[in-house]
Amino acid sequence: IITAVWWVIFTVPVAKNVKQLHGKKRSDHVLRTTISGLKGTVKSIMKDKRLLFFMLAFFFYIDGVHTLIKMSTSYGTDLGIDSTQLVLALLVTQFVAFPSAIAYGNLAKCFGTKRMLKVGVLAYFFIVLFAAFFLKSAVEFWILAICVGLFRANEYYGFFDIFGKYAAVMGTFLVSAFTQLTGSSSLGVLSIALLFIVGFLFLRAMPPMLGDS
Repeated sequence: IITAVWWVIFTVPVAKNVKQLHGKKRSDHVLRTTISGLKGTVKSIMKDKRLLFFMLAFFFYIDGVHTLIKMSTSYGTDLGIDSTQLVLALLVTQFVAFPSAIAYGNLAKCFGTKRMLKVGVLAYFFIVLFAAFFLKSAVEFWILAICVGLFRANEYYGFFDIFGKYAAVMGTFLVSAFTQLTGSSSLGVLSIALLFIVGFLFLRAMPPMLGDS
């Protein structure tokens, strides 16, 4: 019921009031045009070291983020937390994420985008440690949900979207593999930290932008 109400509240006004103003005309040779455009985008990414390293960093850390979000309810259930508490906590994540995203954008203007990305990835690393070692009750799950919400952030956007769809494949594999090998779901969750470590290292290797470090 909570999920249904959520979708109705936010979907109906959009469906009634938002009109699509921009779009891309359909090509007569869709497959050829798509492959040509894809090749051009890949070449462009490969030539730009900053973008290449950012894409690699994004690939890993966004997988960790999505894994943490998607598997949080399973982990919470495994710990015996009530399903209603889990759903409400995930709703809180969305409400916290909205103002946090705006604040994050403003902080990036002051301190640099790359620096704030590092802060976000490190924050998620510590969130994983918290989930693995301290998450035992509904109250702690709510704390986890709020922390997750605090740090959520043209041609290239298509690649981001692909990574977003692919996300949680590596993470869920790591979680399931470590859980099976160790017999501990906490150690399974801890394995997600590897994705944030790799993502952070790629961010550090990325050539600096103006005002970043």
